[in-house]
Amino acid sequence: MFRWILFIVFVALIEIYTFQAVKTLTKIRWVQYTYLVVSLLIIIYIAYQFTQFDRSVGQTKQTMLTLGLLLITFLPKIIITVVMFGEDVIRVFDGFMKEFLGNSNESFLPDRRKFVSQAALGLAAIPFLSLLYGMTKGKYNFKVIKQTIFFPDLPDNFDGMTITQISDIHSGSFDDHEEINHAIDMINAQKSDIILFTGDIVNTHATEMHPWIDAFKRIETPAMGKYSVLGNHDYGEYVTWPSEKDKKDNFDAIKDLHRQIDFKLLLNENIKLERDGQQITLVGVENWGEGFKQAGDLSKASVGVKPEDFKILMSHDPSHWEYEVKSNVNNYQLTLSGHTHGLQFGIEIPGIIKWSPVQYRYKQWAGLYENLGRYIYVNRGFGFHAYPGRVGIWPEITVIELKKGERVG
Repeated sequence: MFRWILFIVFVALIEIYTFQAVKTLTKIRWVQYTYLVVSLLIIIYIAYQFTQFDRSVGQTKQTMLTLGLLLITFLPKIIITVVMFGEDVIRVFDGFMKEFLGNSNESFLPDRRKFVSQAALGLAAIPFLSLLYGMTKGKYNFKVIKQTIFFPDLPDNFDGMTITQISDIHSGSFDDHEEINHAIDMINAQKSDIILFTGDIVNTHATEMHPWIDAFKRIETPAMGKYSVLGNHDYGEYVTWPSEKDKKDNFDAIKDLHRQIDFKLLLNENIKLERDGQQITLVGVENWGEGFKQAGDLSKASVGVKPEDFKILMSHDPSHWEYEVKSNVNNYQLTLSGHTHGLQFGIEIPGIIKWSPVQYRYKQWAGLYENLGRYIYVNRGFGFHAYPGRVGIWPEITVIELKKGERVG
């Protein structure tokens, strides 16, 4: 009950301040009343949808739309509230100064200034338009990001090997076959030597992938094959199941999805990749994440692997690298992860700025990181989850080229 009281007070506060901005800008009553009615209807709709959430079903397109509407409505209003509250602080201070100086013939609080309301609404338009773009266009704004990594111990015959990595498909969130097929064409256009998928094929249920099997089956199988691992969402941990058998059946069906799209699913195991008589090792662990499912067993996955072998490790959650991999005596030269999505929100201008709130949770959250010659690449994700869009952190298809030698510069 106390949380609901806090929520109501919070909503009332931002609505009062936003309405003050509207009133300052226009005196037309029907505009003011229209704003109030629309705001009230949106609040009622969001509150109703949250009360209808069914934990036995989990996230649906309806819940994602509701979250998107919540963000696109209230984030701009919070910005307006901050600006208008700041103006109130100045107005109150100004009123006290007038009283102190004896200007009692003037009103204690000066009138609101129109330009402040205009500035507040202008600032609020930035997240509003960004979130709107993210929900309509940004979620399918696929980018191919290319990265070259140098390794002195890379076997000579693997010099120039290319890897296409995708991660976090989250097929249950998709709603546009044309856009997904376009992204599959982008993957095929890279003509890489191997394709690796680092987990989260669905949000929860295996059936989410059924409408998209034909599309992902179109990913061409390169000379070295297509391999995958599981992510935290693939275990069905975020819904209430009728029975343990239902949960297990769903998990088995999710594992079989990888076969249906012609990917070899690695479950705490490794395989040898051969090229002209030389080998490297591909290691695939189940999900291991700090604060998440920890089914991954690095020791089991590395049976028969020696420290001097060149290894590519597929591990969905980058926190695994931070806690278990980067200093491991078995020397995992390259780890490929996903999971973070870059929070689907941030600012990235190459060479200038790279920021997302998710960086306060994960040390490695997007792109390439290095520690003592060992690397991790964190893919920003192919799909989307929760918020039905992307702002500034675009869906990613990664192409990594392995080169023999020392990094220059």
